[in-house]
Amino acid sequence: MLISLLFAGCASRPPLATVPSVDLSRYTGRWYEIAKYPNFFERNCAADTTAEYSANPDGSIKVVNKSIGKNGKPMQVIGRATVVPGSQNTKLKVSFAGPFSGAYWVIGLDEKNYSWAVVGHPSRQFLWILAREPKLPAATYQQILKLVAERGYDTSRIEAMRQE
Repeated sequence: MLISLLFAGCASRPPLATVPSVDLSRYTGRWYEIAKYPNFFERNCAADTTAEYSANPDGSIKVVNKSIGKNGKPMQVIGRATVVPGSQNTKLKVSFAGPFSGAYWVIGLDEKNYSWAVVGHPSRQFLWILAREPKLPAATYQQILKLVAERGYDTSRIEAMRQE
C-alpha cells in the first residue's frame, strides 16, 4: 500500500488537452505575441514579435515570424506548418529548418472571435499567448492565465513580450 501511494504522488500530469477544433481560415492572419515561456530560439527577440500565418497551395501553412532584436534591428524567420491528421486542426508540426519540426498545439482559443489563442507543446516546456491586437484587456489576460494553469503550466514562468 505504501509503495502504491508513493508512486501515485509521482504520477505524471495528464496529457495536454487541445481545443476541440480550429478553423484554419479564421486562424490565418497576424498574431501578436503577448507572452511566452522563455525559450532559446527567441532569446534575441526584444519587442514587437508577431506571427503571420497564410495558406500554401499544397494545404500547408506558411509561417512568418518577425521581431525587433535586442540590437534594435528587425528579425524574420520563415517556416512551414502542417496539420497532424485527425487532430481537427488543433495540432500542427512547424518547421523552420529542414526536416526538423516542433509540435504546435492550440490549447486555448477565443472560439467566438479568434481574438486570442494559446499555443503549447505536449511536454509543457513551451508556451505562447497570442492575440490579434498588440494588447489584451486585463480581464481577458487573467482568464487566459487561469486556463494555462488548468492545462498544467506554471504561470510564474510566463514573461510578457513588449509590443509597441
